[in-house]
Amino acid sequence: MSNNLDLKKGLNIPVKGVAAPEVIKTVVPDIVAVKPTDFKGLVPRLLVKEGDAVKVGSPVMADKQRPEILFTSPVSGTVCGIVRGQKRKLLAVVVKASETQEYIDFGTKAPATAADTKQLLLNTGLWGALIQRPYGTMAQPDTTPKAIFVSSFSTAPLAADADFTLRESLEDIQAGVNALAKIAPVHISICKEKAASTLFHRIENASLHEVSGPHPAGNVGVQISHISPIQKGELVWTISPLHLAALGHVIKTGKLDLTRKVAITGPAAAKTGYVVALPGTPVKDLTQIEGDLRVVGGDVLTGENLGAEGFLGFFNDQITLLKEGREREWFGWAKPFRPKVHSSSWCYFSWLTPKKEYAMDTNLHGGPRAFVETKCFEDVTPMDIFPIYLIKACLAGDIEKMEKFGIYEVLPEDLALCDYVDPSKNDIQAIIQKGIDLMIKEMA
Repeated sequence: MSNNLDLKKGLNIPVKGVAAPEVIKTVVPDIVAVKPTDFKGLVPRLLVKEGDAVKVGSPVMADKQRPEILFTSPVSGTVCGIVRGQKRKLLAVVVKASETQEYIDFGTKAPATAADTKQLLLNTGLWGALIQRPYGTMAQPDTTPKAIFVSSFSTAPLAADADFTLRESLEDIQAGVNALAKIAPVHISICKEKAASTLFHRIENASLHEVSGPHPAGNVGVQISHISPIQKGELVWTISPLHLAALGHVIKTGKLDLTRKVAITGPAAAKTGYVVALPGTPVKDLTQIEGDLRVVGGDVLTGENLGAEGFLGFFNDQITLLKEGREREWFGWAKPFRPKVHSSSWCYFSWLTPKKEYAMDTNLHGGPRAFVETKCFEDVTPMDIFPIYLIKACLAGDIEKMEKFGIYEVLPEDLALCDYVDPSKNDIQAIIQKGIDLMIKEMA
């Protein structure tokens, strides 16, 4: 089965610093961190203490509310630190890697039933890779989704190229698809422009959908809204190609291997390219960080500020380096000509050079101001929702209107472009997340 989705709305942001398609180094980390903050909805319970020896795949923490959900170590070694924040909130379990890596053997038998697949995901720590919609929380083991969705490509600024990072993982991806298909039908979206060459075109036992259009066409939430919109009471699961391949690797070898190619991107990157690393690797081991830079785990629209002393996240396959924009600009928007500034509208002359890339920084060029209702949100939201009314409903905390205007279909990432084009400079993603948190609290 193949469906074509040609999306017109959206915006590609021309940021400098795309990753060159080459591996520039391989990192063998001295320490790695398992971060519970990577998983939304997790209330962590420690299973280890400092000094404990662990193997690759050994559980280091579990979910207090659902103790069958385990989170495992990506390396073997010794637990050397338990990092806590305010009110003793668990921030990370730090493991010092040993010279020789030892692995938990999960067996090489392919799952025969849905229960077998779920148990394998729970045992290996890969259950956290399953995201449940609506609300974007971890999937619940005692539920069954109507479908499982995978987006094989990303249209986000400077995103990693999955065909490059996973080009040797076709068999692993197929094994992962076969296992997940025991639970629910699997839908994979591929880039229409690369349909003939992408490795995902050869995947069997799944429904393939060819998608074209500007960002956010690569967002799995946008694809779901056109393929099988989420109605009240329905559940769907999503998983990234990265973790789909990791699941297949466990099935084929019996060993957990979370090694990935991480794209080093951004206008402030000393050298762009791909670094082979594990989640939890210190950021300073991945790339050179000099000067006043912001280190973003992910893309510039939805990524997390990791900091120079942070660790690569469980879901990260991209690091973006940006200069901190602390300078004030003389006359600002009143300048008649600003060749170094990109505009999504015709306010400046960037529309005359559509192929130009910009060395963007973090400067907001002003602060939040009165909410101005314009058509700009609709122009960058290729979903059958009313973004301006949904945002207002979230601000008002009106659950009935949030349901009416599409809260079940979106996550903050799906409206990330609204942040970029908003003339009032409101944090739209934070507003949507506040609405989702209210729904979880009131509708649980």
